[in-house]
Amino acid sequence: MGFLKGVALLAGLAAANGASAQDAKVTRLVPGSDFHGVHGLRFSPKGELYAGSVAGQSLYSVDLATGKAKVLVGPPQGMADDMAFGPGDQVVWTAISDNIVYSRRGDGPVEVLEKDLVSINSITFSRDGKRLFAAQVFGGDALWELDPAGKAPRRMIREGMGGFNSFAAGPDGWLYGPLWFKGQVVKINPDTGDMVVVADGLDTPAAAKFDSKDNLYAIDTHLGELIRIDIRTGAKTKVAQLSTALDNFAIDAKDQIVVSNMADNGLQIVDPATGAVRQVMKGALAFPADIAVASDGGKESLFVADVFSYRGVDGQSGAVRDIARVHTKGSKLEYPTGVSVGAERVLLASAPTGAVLVYDRRTGEALSVLHGFKSPADALELADGSILVAELASGDLVKAKGDQRTTLAGGLAAPASLALGPDGGVYVAEVAGGRITRVDLATGAKTVVARDLNLPKAVALAPDGRLAVLEVGAKRVVSIDPKTGTVKVVAKDLPLGLVTKPFPLAGGIAVGPSGAIYVTSDVENAIYKIEAR
Repeated sequence: MGFLKGVALLAGLAAANGASAQDAKVTRLVPGSDFHGVHGLRFSPKGELYAGSVAGQSLYSVDLATGKAKVLVGPPQGMADDMAFGPGDQVVWTAISDNIVYSRRGDGPVEVLEKDLVSINSITFSRDGKRLFAAQVFGGDALWELDPAGKAPRRMIREGMGGFNSFAAGPDGWLYGPLWFKGQVVKINPDTGDMVVVADGLDTPAAAKFDSKDNLYAIDTHLGELIRIDIRTGAKTKVAQLSTALDNFAIDAKDQIVVSNMADNGLQIVDPATGAVRQVMKGALAFPADIAVASDGGKESLFVADVFSYRGVDGQSGAVRDIARVHTKGSKLEYPTGVSVGAERVLLASAPTGAVLVYDRRTGEALSVLHGFKSPADALELADGSILVAELASGDLVKAKGDQRTTLAGGLAAPASLALGPDGGVYVAEVAGGRITRVDLATGAKTVVARDLNLPKAVALAPDGRLAVLEVGAKRVVSIDPKTGTVKVVAKDLPLGLVTKPFPLAGGIAVGPSGAIYVTSDVENAIYKIEAR
């Protein structure tokens, strides 16, 4: 499974978003942003900056003067972890979650250049543009030469390097890049596969690029550093201190360096001569996939699984705070896509990594991590201290307590969200089945509560006992009586459904003690609050 991925009845917002609702006031609590997690960056030969998003499955062009991004290729073909430019107005990019390398020439059609390359990640052309190289990282670990025309078979150059992430062709014809898992920058001979260490002692280097004078730069994602490296001696010089969770960077014709940050959903420009940093774009959220709510002293607080971060939001003001970020030294966070909150603990599910993470609700401390689940979409803490996990890939509800794991119920059609009922049952949103199903916690017996829904991504229990459901395919929130299955529309025409195939990767709903409904918009990267008039 890949990573992942307006409504305002107040006059101004309604006009801006075209949203509507039934007897409700809908306001934007947290503003949105252009990207949906931003990763690979590259300047085209014409000087245009391209940016890629994996979870958002989009390839963008960016105007650095205005700080605005435009979608060039949308989901699903736009998924881009890294990209490169070749002769003939060709751009190629890697869809890491789909194991595909795409190619496009000018305004022509998007074509599959290579497929079945598991976790294909980094890509670049030789300096003369005649040769194309790409590397698998994370799900694989190999460097390949590809035919830019997509006709000749690919050739393996080397494998088992240690995560040859975003790399560049050097002045000597070798390929220079970071080894993510070894803390090194190396160079590899594309003809022989020979590898030589250029610099050592980094924490987690994510990318390496040359400027116009063949100075080599690298970024360290865990430390948030931009570093200059002497390719003759290996000496390292810190150029700028940035935030953690860096992903990639590009260097323009004036040797300014643009760095992407996946957790900040933003771009920064660094002057390598002075180390001065200028923020060009930044989002309040990265890619909000799910949301939970709790009340402390009568004040509602939101907990957001933000894919590249775990964040808290004030339910009244919308103020956002970081709790944890991926790819940060000491952080245990793993791409959270589901979240629930209990009296003392917050559970985060990571469908991409198969993990459930347990955090202290009040301190934000990571307490433990449970691995080995099959694309866990959501997790709940039960009264006996066990954890109930909804597995997207298997269709099972798995009960975990310590090292013991048992299947409570199976045969569910992509269980994406869980809501604990007051009657000894749990309500499950079967996003692929279009159903809300009640599962008895004692017996595992299943009862369909509502059917024929259009991609019900998330479910939450309201104080009045009704269920609030985020119906992504219909772009609306509905209220369902669990006793009768009666469906009532609460709000419609919501900005939902950025990625819907095979089913939505993002979209969460939560209901506070006040009755306020909070939903995440995957299209806008925003959070909305729905209240009764």
